[in-house]
Amino acid sequence: MDIQPLADRIIVKPLEAEEKTKGGIVLPDTAKEKPQEGKVVAVGKGKVTEDGNVRSLELKKGDRVLYGKYSGTEISTKDGEDLLIMREDDVFAVVK
Repeated sequence: MDIQPLADRIIVKPLEAEEKTKGGIVLPDTAKEKPQEGKVVAVGKGKVTEDGNVRSLELKKGDRVLYGKYSGTEISTKDGEDLLIMREDDVFAVVK
């Protein structure tokens, strides 16, 4: 991947939506929820503060994160990979 996010933005690869419910019912593509969990694949340099200093991001490459259902901007790479570009502030939590 040849994409480098700027400032306080990150690139997230969404994890696949669940194929089955807890009860074992197989879901068709039209009934699947939009994923809200993904893996960070790239991070920017950091946020520029009002005094001109750069504050590094808390997230790092490889973190598994939870984000809002409609957060970020969807992009597709040349390889057909679907990714999201979003600000670090759009991330709700890191999954440990």
